Amino acid sequence: MVVGMHAKDILIDGYGRIREEVHAVLDGLGPEELHHRPAPGANSVAWLVWHLTRVQDDHIADAFDLDQVWLAQDWQKRFGLDLPRHDTGYGHTPAKVARVRVESAGLLTGYYDAVHEQTLGVLRALAAKDLERIVDERWDPPVSLGVRLVSVLSDDLQHVGQAAYLRGLVQSAAA
Repeated sequence: MVVGMHAKDILIDGYGRIREEVHAVLDGLGPEELHHRPAPGANSVAWLVWHLTRVQDDHIADAFDLDQVWLAQDWQKRFGLDLPRHDTGYGHTPAKVARVRVESAGLLTGYYDAVHEQTLGVLRALAAKDLERIVDERWDPPVSLGVRLVSVLSDDLQHVGQAAYLRGLVQSAAA
């Protein structure tokens, strides 16, 4: 670890890695590859990236009392999905997964980048004591900001890894 590195620097690095992986996963994929589902009930690359972005957007906005980028910057309208405005994909049935369709990977990267910028803004402003602030009392023990930020980081990295695996499956099947 670099001398003088703070928790916020580690979080900024971690969230930057999500962004790198999102771009790598989506690079060069067309609509057919984005929406391919390898088995009934499986997720697509498009759904996985949309979902991880929606979760990050929702949880960061909630933890910092901000508007979701999805709504504030009209991404919900740009995507035009037949889903409720605040839907993050949590608990989606296969039928709802199928509703997440995009015209291009650029729409997904554009939305992710906008969420990433909002995330970076709040992370850069963090003080160490902020990480102890309770952001969700519905759990026992209550969830601190630090725990929530690591939880989102973990969830997003898992989903982008799933998307990368699926990309490989789709591309190997086409070869």
